[in-house]
Amino acid sequence: MTRKIALITGASRGLGRAAALHLARAGVEVIGTYKSAPEAAAETRREIEALGVRAAMLPFDAGGDDIASFAAALDETLQTSFGRDSFDYLVNNAGFGLHASIAGTEPEQLDQLYRVHLRAPFLLTRTLSPRIAEGGAVLFVSTGLARFTLPGHAAYAAMKGAVEVLTRYAAQELGPRGIRVNCLAPGAIATDFAGGAVRDNAELNAQVAGMTTLGRVGEPDDIGAGVAALLTGGLGWMTAQRVELSGGQGL
Repeated sequence: MTRKIALITGASRGLGRAAALHLARAGVEVIGTYKSAPEAAAETRREIEALGVRAAMLPFDAGGDDIASFAAALDETLQTSFGRDSFDYLVNNAGFGLHASIAGTEPEQLDQLYRVHLRAPFLLTRTLSPRIAEGGAVLFVSTGLARFTLPGHAAYAAMKGAVEVLTRYAAQELGPRGIRVNCLAPGAIATDFAGGAVRDNAELNAQVAGMTTLGRVGEPDDIGAGVAALLTGGLGWMTAQRVELSGGQGL
């Protein structure tokens, strides 16, 4: 039986790594991307392969302009390492955080947020959708901050709000090929995202836990498990949906 293949951007650390490992446990082979940490990417690849599935890691700068070259490298990897010319799941995960008020957000910061969080997922989906197998899936990553508000996240949350709109339009366009498109919105997660503030700042950690129904901040495995469930968990009739995994944060 041919295994499914997932392409996950930003798979060397954090939520992308957790998603890769959970999908691998479900028998899905993984092609991940990384920007500037080849050692971490290589370690993630070894962990995936230890679970009994094939894996590859490719460099990709979500804030750059060379999507065509990345697509060519992906094609070569698919053919030489996986024996296919298509893949099944695209997970648009790569990103970075910014903590700044509207007044304190510089135009350059806004431009970079746009390039990484909206432009790259849009263009990557546009470029790679012909390579997604019939009946496959695209998963965008948003944030709980698109629903509730916390000071200092206006620019980041605004980009993710646009991603949620993009999800519905992509679902409509790709639906005739049986490709589902959904959006996963994590709450605050204890990773190195945004400098590791939620993970490393005990006061902030306790504050977030106090506003979360399940009484704690999220962990990468909470989101990795959610990605695997959305892609492989029998939800074949769900598309164009925003699914929040926040433990009930900010209700």
